[in-house]
Amino acid sequence: MQRIIQHFENNILQRQIMSKTNLPVHENKNRVPYVKGCTERFVSSPEEMMQVIDDGKANRHVAVTNMNEHSSRSHSIFLINIKQEHLDTAHKLTGKLYLVDLAGSEKVSKTGAAGAVLDEAKMINKSLSALGNVISALAEGTKTHVPYRDSKMTRILQDSLGGNCRTTIIICCSPSAFNEAETRSTLLFGQRAKSIRNTVCVNLELTAEEWKKKYYKEKQKGVNMKELVDKLQTELNQWKTGVCVPVTEKLSDKKQEELSDHVPIVSNGLASETLAMENSQYEENISNLYKLLDDKDEEINLQTQLVEKLRLQMEVQEEFLASSQRDCTRVQEELCSLRRDNEDMRREVREVLSALEELALNYDRKSQEASNSTHTNHTLGSQLAVKNEMLEATRSELVELQELIASQKRRTVDVLHVLLRDLSDMGAIICVHEIKMVCEDGVSLDDEFSAVQLFLTKLKSELKSLIIHTKQLESTHEHTSFKILASDGELASCHLLISQYQVKIKSLTECVQKAEETRRALEITPHMLAEQLPKLHTHESNQDLCELEKQKELLKVNQSPQSQGASNERHRETQSKMLVQMHEEFNSKQRMLDELKEFNENLVLEQKRLQCEYETLRMRVQEKEINLQKLIVSNEKTEHTSAELRDFEEALAQQLRSLHSLRTMFVQNLTTHVEKSTAPDCENGESRVLHKHKVSFLENNLEQLSKVHKQLLQENADLSCELPKLEKRLRAMMERVKALECALRETKQSTAQDRRLYRQEVDRIKDTLRAKSMACCGHSALIAKPIRAGHHHAFSVTAGRGGPIVYSYHHF
Repeated sequence: MQRIIQHFENNILQRQIMSKTNLPVHENKNRVPYVKGCTERFVSSPEEMMQVIDDGKANRHVAVTNMNEHSSRSHSIFLINIKQEHLDTAHKLTGKLYLVDLAGSEKVSKTGAAGAVLDEAKMINKSLSALGNVISALAEGTKTHVPYRDSKMTRILQDSLGGNCRTTIIICCSPSAFNEAETRSTLLFGQRAKSIRNTVCVNLELTAEEWKKKYYKEKQKGVNMKELVDKLQTELNQWKTGVCVPVTEKLSDKKQEELSDHVPIVSNGLASETLAMENSQYEENISNLYKLLDDKDEEINLQTQLVEKLRLQMEVQEEFLASSQRDCTRVQEELCSLRRDNEDMRREVREVLSALEELALNYDRKSQEASNSTHTNHTLGSQLAVKNEMLEATRSELVELQELIASQKRRTVDVLHVLLRDLSDMGAIICVHEIKMVCEDGVSLDDEFSAVQLFLTKLKSELKSLIIHTKQLESTHEHTSFKILASDGELASCHLLISQYQVKIKSLTECVQKAEETRRALEITPHMLAEQLPKLHTHESNQDLCELEKQKELLKVNQSPQSQGASNERHRETQSKMLVQMHEEFNSKQRMLDELKEFNENLVLEQKRLQCEYETLRMRVQEKEINLQKLIVSNEKTEHTSAELRDFEEALAQQLRSLHSLRTMFVQNLTTHVEKSTAPDCENGESRVLHKHKVSFLENNLEQLSKVHKQLLQENADLSCELPKLEKRLRAMMERVKALECALRETKQSTAQDRRLYRQEVDRIKDTLRAKSMACCGHSALIAKPIRAGHHHAFSVTAGRGGPIVYSYHHF
């Protein structure tokens, strides 16, 4: 059997089960101390014993000091009960082995202990000093009292220090000069313990036969002692009567030794008689003292148990008192917090009221703005419908313009074919270069198709005349060739300008196609296009007039061939002016298109912005409606409370009216009584003085009652004002209590679940350790473990520090 006990701060703790604390120390029937409630474990192999030692060492109280990183803060006692039985003779021998690991003595100046560690160091030094006092008393051998009960550790080791045992001490000390004082005191401690001398005997458990033999032997010894006492009594009686007893009748020393080995030889009868009486009285006193001591021990045990119970109750009451104080402080703090919250709520209510007023104003303003925005939206919608109608009109006009442009293109193609046929007819007469030049000049511009056609007809009619005049023009060939070269350069530049204008016309056509695809780009342009239509008509009329003037000029040129160069120059100037004018019109229309696009984009952005503002205003209106509902609910609550207060005020006013009526009745009764009492004694002066005193006394009482009445009214009004606040505070406290109860219930459930999981984990660890131990102890001794009711084990882990170790064992 094995037990591991820990002595921590003068309390007995079991290191196998940490929940068992402050175990009591009792004595058995043989007056041997033992720890009550300590769990025993049955082991059958050295491995299991070392496992128990490791488990106990793991649960030891340790702390960190300046002298040791793992300083043990308790004394550890490891008790091994050994029983041996001889199978043949059935003799049983029992023994106990105490392995004690004492915590080392400490100096606070070196360890630097503080707080709880300092208290532990005080208890360690106190228990070690108690052990030193016991060893000193046992070493002297003169003291009748050994202070075993000064400490629970010395009480447990009572049998090991001064009983039936052998004790061995191993001292752990430091050879350093820094620890010289501690080393000297530890060595002196061991030297005092070494001087103790104990006598031991075998702890033998007898069998039934041996007990019978011992009984018969003791019974025979008692018979012999009785015979010896009888003979000595007869001899004593003879000596008392004055008869001299002969030597032959006296009992010899050898016979006395045979009869009794423990009875001393009495020299005379009187001494033997007194000695027998003293022995009987001494034995009676001893038995009475043993009984008294047993009773006292039982009473002490009961008192210790009662003290322990009372101490536990006191701890429970102290915990309850501390918890109640904490609850009181917590309630006070909550009350203060509730007051602060009440003040904050008042401020918040005022702020909310002001905010509500501002919100009402903002709501009115925003509602007005929303109505204005809706009106503007309607107007914009109507304008948008008008613009869409105008856009459809412009689209129809644009289609007509496209058809007109297509017809003009067909005309130009037809004219070009006619011109080519005419030029092919003239190929036999006119050179290729001039034909190409005329062709390129005719293809470049649509406005000059008619002029070119007229020129060609004239050229056909005058061809024969030109042939006749060729001979005349040979003289001026060089001059004309020079002019022709200059005109060729100018024509080339004109061709370049024409190609540029063609590219620009293509870009314009692409822009027109894009304008067809993008509706929004032309939403606002119809009225501008309608304004430009008469300009275009006037421009076409101007172009017709220009063409007529050109034809007239060509006729003049044909009439005067000498002024042909001047007419060509004028024709070029008119062409350049027309090109410049067309370029300016194109730029103006492009600018108009850009402005229309930009204006349309601005309108789209403005519409999106108005839509966003409308959504925000709608959300704000919804929030205000929700706040309005909340305010309506709070207003209903306030009306309900005000109705309750009105009922209370009515009841209070009724009570006050009843009190006032009682007061008036009391005054009337008092006045009538005074008048009755003063009527017959009007002539008596002394009675008049007494009545005056009574009246003044009653008036003073009446004033005091009126003051009390006013105070009651004031207090009642204050209470009526404080009543809704207190009710609100009470409701808040009740809600807080309910919330705390729910939290407590949840914590209890969580702790129960954690405890259940912990137990399952512990059971699983036990099963695994049991399986490992069964697998490891295959070659150990097969010793059956006894089954004990309520026997269980517990495992936990801590560390320990070495100090002076005491080994004690009982001889078999």
